[in-house]
Parts: sequence; structure tokens; C-alpha cells
Amino acid sequence: MQVTETLNEGLKRGYTIKVPAADLDAKVNEKLVEAQPEVEMKGFRKGKVPMALLKKQFGQRLMGEAMQESIDGAMSKHFEESGDRPAMQPKIEMTNEDWKEGDDVEVALSYEALPDVPEVDFSGVKIERLVVEPAEADVNEALESLAGSAQTFEAKDGEAADGDQVVIDFLGRVDGEPFEGGAAEDYPLVLGSNSFIPGFEEQLVGTKAGDSKDVEVSFPEEYQAEHLAGKAAVFECTIKEVKAPAEAKIDDELAKQFGAEDLAALTGQISERLGQEYQGAARQVIKRQLLDQLDGLVTFDLPPSLVEAEASQIAHQLWHEENPDVQGHDHAKIEPTDEHNALAQRRVRLGLLLAELGQKEGVEVTDAEMTQAIMNQARQYPGQEREFFQFIQQNQQAQQQLRAPLFEDKVIDLILERAEVTDKSVTKEELQAEVEKLEDA
Repeated sequence: MQVTETLNEGLKRGYTIKVPAADLDAKVNEKLVEAQPEVEMKGFRKGKVPMALLKKQFGQRLMGEAMQESIDGAMSKHFEESGDRPAMQPKIEMTNEDWKEGDDVEVALSYEALPDVPEVDFSGVKIERLVVEPAEADVNEALESLAGSAQTFEAKDGEAADGDQVVIDFLGRVDGEPFEGGAAEDYPLVLGSNSFIPGFEEQLVGTKAGDSKDVEVSFPEEYQAEHLAGKAAVFECTIKEVKAPAEAKIDDELAKQFGAEDLAALTGQISERLGQEYQGAARQVIKRQLLDQLDGLVTFDLPPSLVEAEASQIAHQLWHEENPDVQGHDHAKIEPTDEHNALAQRRVRLGLLLAELGQKEGVEVTDAEMTQAIMNQARQYPGQEREFFQFIQQNQQAQQQLRAPLFEDKVIDLILERAEVTDKSVTKEELQAEVEKLEDA
């Protein structure tokens, strides 16, 4: 087997691989000898089929396998000896397309090699970590929000107003006939909540306990129950109670509604949650600081194919953000701009730098960390967690999409351990302003 270099410019590499016909024939014969003891054929005992007959029967298929194995072996040996790591899947083309049995096989191998990433001294990296302690006012605001979401109502005299709750019995009819799901008793309906058919709640404003009211509405044309869509309906309603919103009380009873032992415990939980939210926001800021500094620390050649692919992805993603009504991908090709290309170069450079450092330092994402990440993602699909988990297990690309950010964060933490990090106490508003700068960048 002969491997000849044809291109070596920057990170671009090209080679021709020549596999002699004699080598291929020897590999085919080797496979036939290995398989002969198990082959059965009419007129011959098992294991006694003549080699010439076996070659006639199976030789063509085995020749294809021999070609593939020879070329794969030559590639593996080349990468092992050269130390090259292809940036993307190498391109392989057979150059003697008129090949016939008995000819040598010639293929062209081309790829872009990953660059050598220089060592980086992180001791000069200086990072300012923003620290926010949950303020009493923030905790109280969160408590008030919880109290508002746990709204209660108290009986009132007089007419029902928007925002009040009415307790009603109702029976709905379409074309004079009751329909399934159109009746209920003691139903608590908050007027203005828009939880019923459009126009229903407004007609109950001004009613009092003991009143009867026929509410006339029409189901929307796009209503989920097709047999009711667009139909006019009359609901016979009996108003049994009218209740006004009660003043929200922040006390132990409220805490118990949210699973806490008492108000002190709930307050502690809220303070801890706010602290975690602030830490998460501060993490975004510190990560951008670090990446900005790393981007200026090293320079090296970038594989053009990686940059082009990243720029296309950036352009495509931003185009869809600007055109949210277009759900599919059957649109004209989106050409990356200079800005997209510059951002792609930064991302590829930093990605290669972090990957190289992680590899040298033996950074790994554990099975437990992957499982936790999958479970966190699965929670976004209530009722379909099992199916999501199975999808991830069977999809290598999806696994990599989850593993990549975990790996990156672990490398970031490694760098922060070696950098000079100082804490700076700031307010929630100051932290939010820094986060907004990231979104605008």
C-alpha cells in the first residue's frame, strides 16, 4: 500500500492512497479461507465447498469489503503516524472510476487538520466576579408575588365586578340541546380571567347572588371541539355566590400552601433561590469576561470548513430570530455577513482552545452528570420524559449537544482556578445591567 502527499497548505491536506490488486486479492482469499468451514452449498458437505466456487459466489462482495478495510486501515495508520486530527469528516474519492477486478485501487484523501493550539499562561487573566446578596426588599417582593398567586376570595354583598369570583351552576345548549362538557355545578369563575369562551364572563358582570342569567355566546371558529366550532350557544347560569378578592396575607398559612413549614422557612427558601438566580446571572458575566480575555491571548490558524459551517449556522439562526413566522427551512440560502464570519472565527478559536485544554487536563463529563442533564431537559416535556430519555440514549448527536456545554463549563472552572479572581459586591440592578450588556453585544 502506498500513500503519497499531494497537498500541504496551511491546514489543508491531500493524499493519494494506492492499494495493489495483489493485496486486495490476498485479503479476499483470507476472508474466504476464514469463512470456508462454515459454508454450506448444495452438492457439497459443510466446509468442503471448493475455494474457486466460493470465490465465484462471494468474491465480488468480499472485494468491496476488502477495499473498504484497506482504505480505512491506511487512513488510520496515516493519522496515527502523522498526528493529524481532521477538523471534519475526511473526503474520500476513488480516482480510477473505470476500475475492474485485477486493477490497483487508487483513492484521493483530503481534509483540514486541526491546528496546534499553543500553551496559554492563565496567570495574567484577571476576572471580577459580581456578588449580590438577596436584599430584604427583594425577598418581600417575592413573598408578595406568591401571596398574589395564592389569591383567595371572601363573600361580598352587591353586584359582581371585574376581578370578582362568582360561584355558578350552568347548563349550555346548542340548537336547544345540551352538549357534553357544557354543564357544571358550584363552578368558581373569576371574571376577567378569560378562562371561558370570549364574551361569557363579561355578561356576568353586574349579577348578584341568587340571580339567573342566560349567557349567549358563540364558540370560536378554531375551537378544539370541531362539532362546536363556530356554533351559537346559550348557557343558563345560576349565580350562587359573589366573592371579592381577599387581602393577601403573608403568614404561616401562606407558607404551608407552598410546602414550607412556616413563614420563616419559606423566607429562607426564597432567599436561597434568589441567591442562586444571582449567581447564575453573575456566572454569565464572568464567563463573557473570561472568553473575551482568552480570545486575545492566543492566535492560530483556523480550519476554514469549521469557520464556514459556524458562520452559516449563526446566519441561519439569526435569520429565523428575525423571521419567527418562518418555521421550516424551505427558504432561500442565507449568506453569512462579515459580522457573522468574525463571530464564527471567535467561536471556533475559543472552542478549539477550550477543547485542547480540556483534553490535556483530562476533563471528562461523567455519566452521572450526563444523566442529570438529560433529566433536567426531560422536565421540559411533561408526560414524555421517558420518550425523551430514550431519544437521547439512541442519538449520539443529541448527546453531544448536551455534553458540550457541560464540558465547556468544567474547563471554564479549571481556568478560573488559575486566574486572578476578585469579588465585587453590587446591587441587583447593577448585575442586571451587566447581563443586559451581554444580550446587546
